[in-house]
This record gives sequence, C-alpha cells and structure tokens, in this order.
Amino acid sequence: MTASAPNQHRKRHSFAGSTLLRWLFALFLLVTLGWSVYVYQQIDEVANEDQAQRADAIAVFGAAEYSGRPSPVLHLRLDHAVDLYRKQIAPLVITLGGGSDKDSGNTEGAVGRDYLLANGIPFGNIIAETRSIDTEQQVHRLAAIARENNLHHIVVVSDATHLFRIRELCKDAGLDVYTSPRATIGHISNYDQSMRYFHEILSYTSLRLGLDISWLHRWLEGKEDLDF
Repeated sequence: MTASAPNQHRKRHSFAGSTLLRWLFALFLLVTLGWSVYVYQQIDEVANEDQAQRADAIAVFGAAEYSGRPSPVLHLRLDHAVDLYRKQIAPLVITLGGGSDKDSGNTEGAVGRDYLLANGIPFGNIIAETRSIDTEQQVHRLAAIARENNLHHIVVVSDATHLFRIRELCKDAGLDVYTSPRATIGHISNYDQSMRYFHEILSYTSLRLGLDISWLHRWLEGKEDLDF
C-alpha cells in the first residue's frame, strides 16, 4: 500500500496535467475558429460593397506585371480605375507597386502608369509609386503621397477579398479611404476562392500579431495571378 501511493499520486498528477492540456488546446481551437469566422465575415462584407464616391484620388494597388505588361489581375484593377476616372470620381490616379531583380527594371507602378496613359488619362493626372514590395509598403507610400499632395479622401482599388486588409492598414496609417473592388471575369473555383480568403485571414492575423510570414504571404499572393 505504501509503495503504490507515490505511483498513484504520479498517475493522478499526470492525468490532471493531460486534462488541462486538452482543455487549453480545445480553448485555443475555439478562439482560433471564432477569430477566423469574424475576420472572414469582415472580408466578405467589404468584398461585396462598392463604396466608390467623389474623392481626391483613386489608388490602384499593384499586382504582377509580365515584361512590362500588366498581368490579368492588374489589367482588371487598372480597367476599373479608368472607369472610375471617366465617371469623374477623382481627378488623380495613383498606381502602386515596385519590382524585383527579375523584373528587368519594370515596376508595377510604372506599368500601371503606362496603361493609364494608353487609355487616355493625362500624364499630369497620374502618380506612379514604384518602390513598394508588398501591401503594407504600398499603404505607407500611399500615405506619404497623400500628405505630399494634400489628398484627404481616396478610393482604393484592388481584388475584392484584398480590400478589408487594405482598409484596415489605411486606417492605421491615418488615411480616409473608400473601397472599390475590381471586376471578376469567369468562374472562380471553390478552391481558389477558399485560398483567397485563407490568404487574407492569415495575412490580417499575422499583421495584428506582429508576425513575419512573408515567405508564405508571397507564395499565396503569387497564386492569385494564376487564377485569371
């Protein structure tokens, strides 16, 4: 009896510890699920609303360019900006996005500017930002441009699921923005749509937690241009 008492005590302690771990794990899963559902709802709400209205400028967030030509995704964003400009939503269009070593000197912002020029928007009505490499940097550069040019209200153009994160980043940067999603063409598979939402939930969560998941972020962003 005496010899078995320590063993029974250790068993009870081990059982209590494993029970606590299970409860903590279950709580973690519950919190993660609740947060993911909340963020999904915010993304979906912004994605399904076009707030475009009279403003000081239209800002087009960058997407891939191919040898100096806009990718299909960037093409649709720029087309939407041209349409807004022609509707006199704003007198100025800002194109955002830099390039990498493999882009042979091309940048998303410059490619966007050239596309806008080819579609009748005067050079003096375009500002091309060509140094940013991700969404956060694009927002920071946009904020600097807004300060330099005394811009108070900006219509931001991007993919529908991208706009919630852009809006929140703009709020953090002190920008007053209206979100306006670019058009979609063709059928988006459930898998592709799920990946878009997963990308944004993960990116927004990492932003709020201060985590650096740029490697995964770049991989997921690279997938977006393959869908259209």
